[in-house]
Amino acid sequence: MATILAIESSCDETAASVCRDGRILSNIIATQKVHAQYGGVVPELASRAHMQNIVPVVDTALKEANCSLPEIDAVAFTQAPGLIGALLVGTEFAKSLALSLDKPLIAVHHMQAHVLANLIEQPAPAFPFLCLTVSGGHTQIVLCRSGNDMEILGQTIDDAAGEAFDKTAKLLGLPYPGGPLVDKYAREGKAIYHFPEPRIQGYDFSFSGLKTSILYFLQNAGAANIYKEEFLADEATKKQFIETHLNDICASVQDRIISILLNKLKKAANDTGIKDICIAGGVSANSGLRNGLKTLGEKEGWNTFIPKFEYCTDNAAMIAITAYHKYLDKKFETMEVIPGARGDW
Repeated sequence: MATILAIESSCDETAASVCRDGRILSNIIATQKVHAQYGGVVPELASRAHMQNIVPVVDTALKEANCSLPEIDAVAFTQAPGLIGALLVGTEFAKSLALSLDKPLIAVHHMQAHVLANLIEQPAPAFPFLCLTVSGGHTQIVLCRSGNDMEILGQTIDDAAGEAFDKTAKLLGLPYPGGPLVDKYAREGKAIYHFPEPRIQGYDFSFSGLKTSILYFLQNAGAANIYKEEFLADEATKKQFIETHLNDICASVQDRIISILLNKLKKAANDTGIKDICIAGGVSANSGLRNGLKTLGEKEGWNTFIPKFEYCTDNAAMIAITAYHKYLDKKFETMEVIPGARGDW
């Protein structure tokens, strides 16, 4: 029997989870609201908030799991990627706790944890499976052969899908975090504006060109679906266009982002012959993407898997389930381990 305490602190969520034999007993998250007034995460403020939150969050996770520190068999933490100051708080706390308890230390890659979030609950995908991992900073198609054997088949060559959602929200004047608001308004609109799809070979993605086309489209107040900097509408005309057509603009942008994601995923599934298909990451909470995967899965004969919302965004349960597989293979770290802003697979 293995009981693991896991800590997540890669960005602006301080989280802790207790996992026993692959079963999540608690999953506690403290969200930092201080960043909303700045329109994005401020690294220094995130680090300070982690230092304030980590002790009460860990304490609450242990109490909810009805578990004491002596019962812990290993301590896990997010080692990379993320904000280096935020990661440092979680890393040093986990190292200190593991050292004081004389227990193994397990380092977890944040994006691998997003993939394995699909294993938290049943039914779960069977190995090997494909996972489309989509977040504010990453967009990847991952081939998962086992809990400790993953390969990136394709990834973004510039910007991430989540960044495209957030940048669109900012251009529309929506408050931070804007991605979920784009999804909200899209549900009330229709995809009547047709944005171009990047022509990228293989399984890789690109969203920088799409972001630029959205920018020019809004600057020109949607005139004749112009996506180039041919002329600029005055601010009053632009504002009125956005206010009048907000739902349809959001629906059109979301429809294109999702089509880019699912077209690449379909290609990977067809080429590999794999039928168990998953999504993960913060953007996998998007209703359009979730519904799109289900619809495509039914058409293609896939077994599709989508984590609960609480396991899509940053959380410690996904760190715990990943650490559990590492524990089984005795993949432990020494006290010399350091956090990494990027981190290799």
